[in-house]
Amino acid sequence: MTDRTVQPERLSPLHQKHLDAGASFTDFAGWQMPVRYSSDLAEHHAIRTTAGLFDLSHMAEIFVTGDAAGAALDYALAGKISAIAIGQAKYSLLLSPEGGIIDDVVVYRTGESRFTVVANASNRFPAAEALAARAADFDAVVVDGSDQIALIAVQGPNAVAIMDRLDGWDLLIAPRDLKYYWSTLGSYHGSQAMVGRTGYTGEDGFELYVPVGDAAALWDELMAAGADLGLVPAGLASRDTLRLEAGMPLYGHELNLGTFPVQARLNRVVNLKKEGDFVGRAAVEAGPPEGSRVLVGLRADGRRAGRADYPVRDLDGAEVGVITSGALSPTLGYPVAMAYVDPTAAEPGTELFLDVRGTSIPASVVALPFYKREAK
Repeated sequence: MTDRTVQPERLSPLHQKHLDAGASFTDFAGWQMPVRYSSDLAEHHAIRTTAGLFDLSHMAEIFVTGDAAGAALDYALAGKISAIAIGQAKYSLLLSPEGGIIDDVVVYRTGESRFTVVANASNRFPAAEALAARAADFDAVVVDGSDQIALIAVQGPNAVAIMDRLDGWDLLIAPRDLKYYWSTLGSYHGSQAMVGRTGYTGEDGFELYVPVGDAAALWDELMAAGADLGLVPAGLASRDTLRLEAGMPLYGHELNLGTFPVQARLNRVVNLKKEGDFVGRAAVEAGPPEGSRVLVGLRADGRRAGRADYPVRDLDGAEVGVITSGALSPTLGYPVAMAYVDPTAAEPGTELFLDVRGTSIPASVVALPFYKREAK
């Protein structure tokens, strides 16, 4: 049984690097993580125009191995994980039997019978426990390796150029040759490592998985490689505005145990065509209660942004929804938000009001994402 008693505050293996860089910190899922180094805006703009470096070592890495590892994950998750190729990554959902979302995860297939499931820090133990329970009847082993792995992400238009300059890597595929949502195994200064062309910012970039003992050296090498390419360390505040502009959900805001995938517009992630059962299938097929709220994007007038839990009202002043995430978009220059609203208020173009501390701010429903980088 997992010990869920109160644990001491967790520190990243890069904590001293953050202190040296003048970071401000915040508690995130029991970890002290950098929220910013200079300013939220400067870090946000760097990732949109040059590059930024994130410490994501608080994320959870759960290894699923064995001859039936793919079948076990097909049963445990909403997607058909056994169908992805070696090296490919896939976004998926870990559902409750009632159809709610325990966590959203990224799964990397690292071998014929090896997978790495990356879960949110706040859901590490629920995710690991659910995966282990669901794999119990399969020829598969589930191991929580989170404490041994550090995760660093380099994101932005100059990410490829920065990766090209790194020494110490011996990879099966050069990072620049990876397609989006593909990965490669190899080593970093002799230790087993993985590089994925994945991210949570709406920009090109890479996520680098190395042993915790190699994290500080890798951070320094990345900062040196990007010194003349505009690379800056970036904190959780800019990560949040970047993912909001890109229309990416955040667990605890857009996703939770009471939310069905279809409400979050993630029905495409649920593969109802795959053979066999999976946890939550019957509930997903039945669907949420009629009239359940759905996730939309909102663009507001002026400069005042709606924030999480602010009401959304119709033209008559009746509450028709609630904001889950909102900010003044640094890239676009106007307020944006994601919100759950009644289906009658979800059509793009619908005129609504954000209740910002008693002031009604005009807003309209728009398609997500708010921002999408230009393809090259």
